[in-house]
Amino acid sequence: MPRFLPLPPPLGIWRGCWGRPKTREVGQCHPFTPTQSDESGFRLNREAWGKGIRLCGSCPSGAVLYVVLKSGRPQPSFQSGPHFGSSLAPSSSPQSFWLHPPSLFLPCSSSHPGIPQPDPQAMAGPFSRLLSARPGLRLLALAGAGSLAAGFLLRPEPIRAASERRRLYPPSAEYPDLRKHNNCMASHLTPAVYARLCDKTTPTGWTLDQCIQTGVDNPGHPFIKTVGMVAGDEETYEVFAELFDPVIQERHNGYDPRTMKHTTDLDASKIRSGYFDERYVLSSRVRTGRSIRGLSLPPACTRAERREVERVVVDALSGLKGDLAGRYYRLSEMTEAEQQQLIDDHFLFDKPVSPLLTAAGMARDWPDARGIWHNNEKSFLIWVNEEDHTRVISMEKGGNMKKVFERFCRGLKEVERLIQERGWEFMWNERLGYILTCPSNLGTGLRAGVHIKLPLLSKDSRFPKILENLRLQKRGTGGVDTAATGSVFDISNLDRLGKSEVELVQLVIDGVNYLIDCERRLERGQDIRIPPPLIHNKH
Repeated sequence: MPRFLPLPPPLGIWRGCWGRPKTREVGQCHPFTPTQSDESGFRLNREAWGKGIRLCGSCPSGAVLYVVLKSGRPQPSFQSGPHFGSSLAPSSSPQSFWLHPPSLFLPCSSSHPGIPQPDPQAMAGPFSRLLSARPGLRLLALAGAGSLAAGFLLRPEPIRAASERRRLYPPSAEYPDLRKHNNCMASHLTPAVYARLCDKTTPTGWTLDQCIQTGVDNPGHPFIKTVGMVAGDEETYEVFAELFDPVIQERHNGYDPRTMKHTTDLDASKIRSGYFDERYVLSSRVRTGRSIRGLSLPPACTRAERREVERVVVDALSGLKGDLAGRYYRLSEMTEAEQQQLIDDHFLFDKPVSPLLTAAGMARDWPDARGIWHNNEKSFLIWVNEEDHTRVISMEKGGNMKKVFERFCRGLKEVERLIQERGWEFMWNERLGYILTCPSNLGTGLRAGVHIKLPLLSKDSRFPKILENLRLQKRGTGGVDTAATGSVFDISNLDRLGKSEVELVQLVIDGVNYLIDCERRLERGQDIRIPPPLIHNKH
């Protein structure tokens, strides 16, 4: 319980933002730079709350601020400077702390050992002196106190209220109806699992219901099984691991995140062959996603966080040189015609019409802080703030997949170097690899694909089984949720996790060559065979 009950912040005072957050050990200090704002309060980055780190810093008044882990949550302490009193209180949301002048706090009955306590007489002193002064000052003081008291009694606390309302009903009453759903989430979310997880939250306040809402709202197709859930931050995969782990295991061909480790390999020289027959393959593409550590993922991020992602990424990309050099284009500064042309040319992500995207909250504030960066040849692109913080793409017309992958590896390494050079880093751990919004993209986040023309094979009833055994995925010409035009399909790797980038690109090369061979055999009137299923490597 906080030492002070927070009142609504009616005054414009200091607001601080913890810059360039990184994971540190408990007891280490973090740089803290306050900045003046027209908003009320003094906000600390939510990662301090979630990781229980000790945070030190000073405001312009000379005050020192730190956070100490107490009973599983950081408890705040504030040593006063000349302008602020000894009072720091959590806001109604666990995402932040707000610092107010001492007059905006009411002391509560609890105390915490080791944390400096304010002197009630010292806090009451200025107010008492006002009451004993001239009548005009007494009237002003009483009016101010009444305003603050009314604000305290009438303040909105939606997060706390929602939590209290929810406790009125047992988990069984909140459990979603998933009887007609065909997605991985629905297969593993039992009433018992829901009951154990439904009241948990991540450090940013992200809940289980927010994770699964997109899968609840979109039951899926009878023959296409989607994932049905998303993450709101890096910690989502730990807090709700009881549900995410089996979903990941199903989606990634048996990869068990509890016992296995993911490998990364961006050495393009290891690729064998990699040049397709261009009578069938029209274009080649390799993409991945990357998330900036310390900022919420798109389903949960605020406008400020989204704009910070854009700032960090665009600043880093300005350092690209040579054939990777280019410029950034904001969606908000494009005309509708310019956007549509980039979409039609398969350079830009589509407008947020996918129900999976909108139900997950990833289309909020569109198109604010979204955009595309590309080099001069439009062969190396970065999408900003669509489904993930970034999507890094290498692409070109024709069938030279090896060249596309070489550019991809070189560009991705350079982007990561530039990000780290500016004090940031990508979300990554050895169990799940690179952390992204959708569990389907964990690990490498890589999708190596081709636009391939298969007029005969696509009509064969064995086509879906061939793709399944080759661990390949079929999409329409325009990508997910689109139809195939002229028998042209987007074929790519199904898995992202448990295999390295080199292994996945090689799998696509071998699989696409098998599809081309099947198409040729059908052209000659010969029979085709379904290949044996690929076995997942145990790392």
